[in-house]
Amino acid sequence: MSVVAIVLAAGRGERFGGDVPKGFTSLAGRSLLAHSVLALAASPEIDRVLPVVPVDLDARAKGCLAEFDGVEKALPPVVGGAERQDSMRAGLAAVPAGTAFVAVHDAARPLVPPSRVSAVVRAAREHGAALLAIPVRDTLKRAEAGRVVETPERAGFFAAQTPQVFRVELLREGLAKAEAQGRRASDDAALVEALGVPVHLVPGDPENLKITVPSDLAAAEAWLAGRRPEWEA
Repeated sequence: MSVVAIVLAAGRGERFGGDVPKGFTSLAGRSLLAHSVLALAASPEIDRVLPVVPVDLDARAKGCLAEFDGVEKALPPVVGGAERQDSMRAGLAAVPAGTAFVAVHDAARPLVPPSRVSAVVRAAREHGAALLAIPVRDTLKRAEAGRVVETPERAGFFAAQTPQVFRVELLREGLAKAEAQGRRASDDAALVEALGVPVHLVPGDPENLKITVPSDLAAAEAWLAGRRPEWEA
């Protein structure tokens, strides 16, 4: 049952800023996209890795694609769209025939351990849909108009990570239903949840952080300065 990892790197990263798309930002000498592709390819559960990139790559960003030219599992990049679901549609259209599962990963999570990738793929094989997540540690506040209106009990709340892995037909159905309803989901698991399909939760890793603002990049740099990525060990 073939598994293809779709790595989403088409977003501009408005909160991050910078002069290149966020996925092409350098981290310890490699782009975030290259780190993610290499980490996913290092999992024996992943058969192919498909990057989804912006349409308007400049010369610097195009040069980043050469960082994983020699990776046997890497497929040629495809062009994504303005929104996450547009990029997901492009990625799903490009997966090879015979693909049974897709593992959707954000290029902005460059430190995902290959062992966690393998764990979530194995869970999806068993349950049909699975994602990495970690328990919420901070107290949660719900606010309206700048004022706290509720402090929900944090027990049972989890912060979702990627990759999120699904039978390919489930994700295609979930995407089609969302688009027919004019609905935008905040993550890919929500598309499948809307079908009434349970998504299995697999323990993630606190170091599988998402690069959203420049300080996140500094934290990732500090982590890499102290150890080698699992896929380089």
